[in-house]
Amino acid sequence: MKDPLSRTRLVSRRLLPITAVIVALALIVAASWIAAAQQPPALSPHDLVLRTVQNETKTASAPAKYMLLARKETVQGSQTKLMVETRDAMAAIVVAYNDHPLNPQQRQEENARVERFLQNPAELRRKQEQEKQTSERIVQIMKALPDAFVYEYDGNEVSSPGVGKPGNELVRLKFRPNPKYDPPSRVEQVLTGMQGYLLIEPNQHRIAKIDGVLAKDVGFGWGILGHLDRGGHFLVEQGDVNNGDWEITRMALTFTGRILLFKSLNIKSTEVFSDFSPADPNLTFAQGLELLKKQEATLTANRQQK
Repeated sequence: MKDPLSRTRLVSRRLLPITAVIVALALIVAASWIAAAQQPPALSPHDLVLRTVQNETKTASAPAKYMLLARKETVQGSQTKLMVETRDAMAAIVVAYNDHPLNPQQRQEENARVERFLQNPAELRRKQEQEKQTSERIVQIMKALPDAFVYEYDGNEVSSPGVGKPGNELVRLKFRPNPKYDPPSRVEQVLTGMQGYLLIEPNQHRIAKIDGVLAKDVGFGWGILGHLDRGGHFLVEQGDVNNGDWEITRMALTFTGRILLFKSLNIKSTEVFSDFSPADPNLTFAQGLELLKKQEATLTANRQQK
């Protein structure tokens, strides 16, 4: 291929001025486009996080309901569950241990475990309360994000499977503890020692990923109630699972420490959520369990055919 100067010499003298103008304009437009592409978004990092958190908490108040597959791996092994969100609580049944289907005894024990929620309404109410408290803590942490950290733009990333919406560009923000932040409760205390990065979908204002590491030991209740050791790791990934509905697709936790000074804490788990399919928002807990049992039978039949 000839270089640009060689090709230019082949152009007639009468066209040289016109060609030069066109080339110059093209270079100016290209340079302007590159400069614009390299500029950070119009919002400040703090405002982008604030707007995203406001949207996240808004969508959390009325989430769509799904049936899904969840595989959790710990140092003891793996456990796979079928789960469905019902109007009462999350219904779930274990379908595999260490990627092997349950044997007859394990199935009997699992059936007894879930039946207690149907036979004892107090158990179901307790489960509802636990899920409510967990949701409230998540929202509490979410609302603290804009003020708990100092953010700065750190470029862009293309979304990947389970992280954001396929093909979309995500904004990457580095974060570190805000020295002026005073956590209002023990729930937010962990944020005072965490640093890492966020991936945000800037058009839909959704958090696609949070990856944080404890840069120092974090105490709870002046260290009397316990502490988390430096080096702990926290990872949450979210993705668009169905035309604008976002769900958590992966969560990994690695923490060590102590509770009440004496009891050691050692958490190491990775949970992957997949195979999302919309569920009837009016499903009762009992109907949810029946749906899961039918789905398990389908999975078993498919395995036997392979």
